[in-house]
Amino acid sequence: MKKDKEIKHYDFTKKPLKPSRLFMGLIKLFAMTPVLAGLGFKCEKINMDGIKPPYFLLCNHASKLDHRMLLKSIKPYNMNYVIAIDSIHKRTVTFTRWTGCIVKRKFVQDFNLIRHMKYCAENYNNPIVMYPEARYSFDGTPNYVPPSVGKMAKLLKIPLVIGLFYGNFISMPQWNRGAFRLRRPHVEAKLICIATAEEVEKLPADELNRRIQQTFAYDDFKYQYENKIAIDYKNRAKGLHHILYQCCDCGTEFEMYSYGTTLECKHCGKKWEMTEYGRLQAHDGHTKFEHIPDWFKWERENVKREVEQGTYCIEDEVDVHTLPEIYYISQGKGRFRQDVNGTYFSCNYYGKPFELQLTPNELPCIQIDFDHRGRKKKEFLGDCVSISTAEDSFWLHPSTIRGCIMKISFATEEIYFLNKNKLKGN
Repeated sequence: MKKDKEIKHYDFTKKPLKPSRLFMGLIKLFAMTPVLAGLGFKCEKINMDGIKPPYFLLCNHASKLDHRMLLKSIKPYNMNYVIAIDSIHKRTVTFTRWTGCIVKRKFVQDFNLIRHMKYCAENYNNPIVMYPEARYSFDGTPNYVPPSVGKMAKLLKIPLVIGLFYGNFISMPQWNRGAFRLRRPHVEAKLICIATAEEVEKLPADELNRRIQQTFAYDDFKYQYENKIAIDYKNRAKGLHHILYQCCDCGTEFEMYSYGTTLECKHCGKKWEMTEYGRLQAHDGHTKFEHIPDWFKWERENVKREVEQGTYCIEDEVDVHTLPEIYYISQGKGRFRQDVNGTYFSCNYYGKPFELQLTPNELPCIQIDFDHRGRKKKEFLGDCVSISTAEDSFWLHPSTIRGCIMKISFATEEIYFLNKNKLKGN
């Protein structure tokens, strides 16, 4: 194990670069154009007359197809975009800088971030792009968007634009990331200006947030069903148990399994078929939730009830890795606990004991990854929860409780909302 002083940490103070035109041209030629070919991509622009970069572009985040669709939508411009450090661990730092990235750690307050975004807005004629959900969608619908985004928009003093992508989620959901070439759906996008530079300066942040929430709405499974986009990939349901971890028939948690086109509860034996149009049909003919996001919302409501009643708790031994820059470093075993009082974990940290206690108010969201892999292709890390500090990111892999990370994600947000409402006196 290296000593802490020998561990290289990412330097978040470096100013972002203007994207290399040559390098971005090669990316568009070899990584964007071939992937989007044959997908019927089109981008509708709404209220965008006279709107030119720099503008603040907020996009939904669903799959690795997002960046290709984004570059096509803002053509002929390049972009400076906010990216999480865990997204660059497979690349070199130099590559990241050449593409104009503004790097940060997820769900950590970072004053460098807004400083760098302002610098780009003032010096480069590019869209300033952010995925405000800060993580991929789990069910093809929006994640939590923090109210701080409206304040960011006011600080930047440039037009505020929403970018919505459709078909990107069903092409490669996070719980089933393989075989994109076998499920190439029709994809499209919308760029919607919701506030001009003058409106951004004049309107309060609350009004900007209201417009963001009103416009930032999408449902990719609904888009698939209404447009009759057939995904006949034979393993389309594989991994679905990651987000549908609780049986809606018997209520049992963490005993759901998925394979091929089938979702199954091993506790009661009930099975569902995932159709080529993304709907669920129970094998016994009694289907409670055809629309996957409805089942997903039902699980969240169950977690919310546990949090409000004070009965929620998940505790487990975890395998711990840290990500100071671009390589994961194993820290051995640790202990994780989350209840209505907050989130706690302890572990070895470069040879020294370490523990972190986060109150409900300090953690509005948490990063989770299914079947996570490190930079080395053979380095399989499994399902994990990620918690960051300003200096490092911790990747915690539950050892004994199977399939619990989606519930941890729900609970983190519901614990935060409950505490926030208490502070407001609601």
